[in-house]
Amino acid sequence: MQAGTDKLVVVVTKGIESELSSVALTIANGGLTAGLKVSIFLTSTAIDLVRRGGQRLTQVAPLEPLAGLIEDFQKRGGVIWACPPCVKSRGYEQADLLDGVVIVGASAMHAEIKDGAATLSF
Repeated sequence: MQAGTDKLVVVVTKGIESELSSVALTIANGGLTAGLKVSIFLTSTAIDLVRRGGQRLTQVAPLEPLAGLIEDFQKRGGVIWACPPCVKSRGYEQADLLDGVVIVGASAMHAEIKDGAATLSF
């Protein structure tokens, strides 16, 4: 992480089919706990994490259930972005996604990186 930055962008490409999605959300929540401004950018199958009901299909013990991790992340000010082509290719629209999820291109993530955000990818 760059000296002086307080931002973290977590790029998640794995969805409900992978334990990496739970790891990514756990680390993102840890970033919030550490006082970072954390954003998550979802691509590929990770879009299913924020499809209404999708996040309830996975729990990787001993980690918290995905639904709880996502809810906690959003309640504490974490931002979740969803890749527009990835949403569209699955036939989803904004109404299919959890409240608060923003469908936005990579430019939002790039702006955070230009502003000094560290990145992690899962």
